Amino acid sequence: MLARPNRLTRGTDYKAVVRRGARSVGPHTVMYVVRTDEDRSPRFGFIVSKQVGVAVTRNTVRRRLKAISAAALPDVRRGTDIVIRALPSAAGAEFDHLQAEVVKGLRRRAA
Repeated sequence: MLARPNRLTRGTDYKAVVRRGARSVGPHTVMYVVRTDEDRSPRFGFIVSKQVGVAVTRNTVRRRLKAISAAALPDVRRGTDIVIRALPSAAGAEFDHLQAEVVKGLRRRAA
């Protein structure tokens, strides 16, 4: 579970990251990354729409993405805001595939 300082909580923050962020597209996710000059912990946000599936499926995908992000947190540069949007194919993806994709995107954009 991500601690509160490591989560994006306001809609305006989500919009800013999605609009201004560098995008990294994979088969199961789209990752938006914005680096700021602020000296604070990195923050993650997740978008899992109804296109991904029913509520149980969406929550499973969201929990997987949160666990992957929490594990990768020490490798992310301070002051970085990240939004991960799950694509419909994420519902059928195995945890290892999601993890490899997110870690690859973080290395490319947020490390």
